[in-house]
Amino acid sequence: MINLLFELGPEVVLVRVDGNSITFQKNGSGFVPINGLKLDQSGVEKEFPDLKGNADWKSEAIKRFKLHVQTLTTERRKADYIIEDLKKHGYVIKKEQITGQRWRRK
Repeated sequence: MINLLFELGPEVVLVRVDGNSITFQKNGSGFVPINGLKLDQSGVEKEFPDLKGNADWKSEAIKRFKLHVQTLTTERRKADYIIEDLKKHGYVIKKEQITGQRWRRK
């Protein structure tokens, strides 16, 4: 399991990668899967231009995210994908923790 701590202004997001399960925690609330996140439609359309005007854009974006994550073979690759994806949206990785190890600064 890999934990990733991100910041975007006052917002703090903890992402947990555990096998194919990726969960998110915002500002100390409980962990939720990607289905429980509020996604920005313009951000999704920037990533997937073909979803512009699609009434079911959110569920399609979530489906694509889950399929892509399953193609990545290791937790490290999944964590690296999350880091790069959130960087595009302004999030800054602050710390990382691998199970059994201490938190380390990025």
